[in-house]
Amino acid sequence: MSPSIELLRFNTCGSVDDGKSTLIGRLLYDSKNLMEDQLEALERSADLTGGGQINLANLTDGLRAEREQGITIDVAYRYFATPRRKFIVADTPGHVQYTRNMVTGASTANLAVVLVDARQGVIEQSRRHTYLSSLLRIPHLVIAINKMDLVGWDESRFLEIREEFESFLPLLDIKDVKFVPISALNGDNVVDPSPHTPWYVGPTLLGHLETVHIASDWNLNGFRFPVQWVNRPNDPQNAELHDFRGLSGQIAGGTVKVGQKVMVLPSGLKSTVKGIRTYDGPMAEAFCPQSVTLQLSDDLDVSRGDVLVGLDVLPGMSDELHARVCWMQPRPLQRGRKYFLKHTTQTVQAVVTALESRINIDTFEAEPQPAELAMNDIGEIRLKVSKALIYDGYATNRLTGSFILIEPGTNQTVAAGMLLPPNEAVKPEYNDFAI
Repeated sequence: MSPSIELLRFNTCGSVDDGKSTLIGRLLYDSKNLMEDQLEALERSADLTGGGQINLANLTDGLRAEREQGITIDVAYRYFATPRRKFIVADTPGHVQYTRNMVTGASTANLAVVLVDARQGVIEQSRRHTYLSSLLRIPHLVIAINKMDLVGWDESRFLEIREEFESFLPLLDIKDVKFVPISALNGDNVVDPSPHTPWYVGPTLLGHLETVHIASDWNLNGFRFPVQWVNRPNDPQNAELHDFRGLSGQIAGGTVKVGQKVMVLPSGLKSTVKGIRTYDGPMAEAFCPQSVTLQLSDDLDVSRGDVLVGLDVLPGMSDELHARVCWMQPRPLQRGRKYFLKHTTQTVQAVVTALESRINIDTFEAEPQPAELAMNDIGEIRLKVSKALIYDGYATNRLTGSFILIEPGTNQTVAAGMLLPPNEAVKPEYNDFAI
């Protein structure tokens, strides 16, 4: 298989017992992505949890409590591939109390598969996970209406559920939505087309996953390069690496070419890209999300946490932030609490200065000025940080617009955050720093 084959990250979500783990198991089983030892393990566990039959959900539900209760608790990641594409899938829990786990699994996804039980229709968790997919700016959404075999493959039931989704989808910022009728247990329309749905003319679930266009999902407009470390191999035996000084990291947005003018923030100093290097050798151009080492023409003072940016589209820079957060800790979030905030390659101290609103998942409306945010609540807050961050709005760039909050002392991640767009007032005067 070619190493340049495209990678798609996706997650499954939905309510409890909608068939998320079974669907992933069916994808792996029918696409011939299981090893012999995995098949043997499934057969051994069949008598314990499957009533004598292979339980495909056991491929992702690895915790004993998950198998005993028939539910998903933790996020499980699985990797598989077809001749067309590689996949990383996150199986996320359906319980309300594990909403934070769903956010974790979906944070890097290109696509979300929301499962709906055809018997139950659209319920609160269906709406919650669809809203979270929109909030996390997942570009592509598949509504997989599962267990169609239990409603007699009734086309009118499929259309009824689709119409209910379409009644609130305009309220969310999701542009690419696909509806697929499936039976995860039996494999209908998962990998192979089903003879039970002559009224459905769309692709199977795997067929859609293999062909959905994701090349334009990354932001390629504004160059962003958070410096992870300064690369100084200093090998005296290699003339090319003697006195070598490069800046290593992952491109978080845009493209960069040899000869391109860039700016280092927060210092504001400008230079030119002299070289772009990877493990495989030098290259003339690189783009998001590649990991590279950049050489600059000028010997500038640059260290971890600094950001190289292009001169065409400038980011915001401020120590006062406005963000949406999903709260993940049993102890509620309250005004005045202090945390560590990790953003791209740096960690700073932060204090919550205001709780502006909390989202009502039933209506998608904002409830102003809550006293606190409880676990799994989503709301808007304001933060004051000890050092100005260079950032974009999450809607513009998911890498430079996201952060996590860490509790001092325990080092637990207590919130996932999405920065709102900076206004012109927080953009500094860069021209004063030109060299």
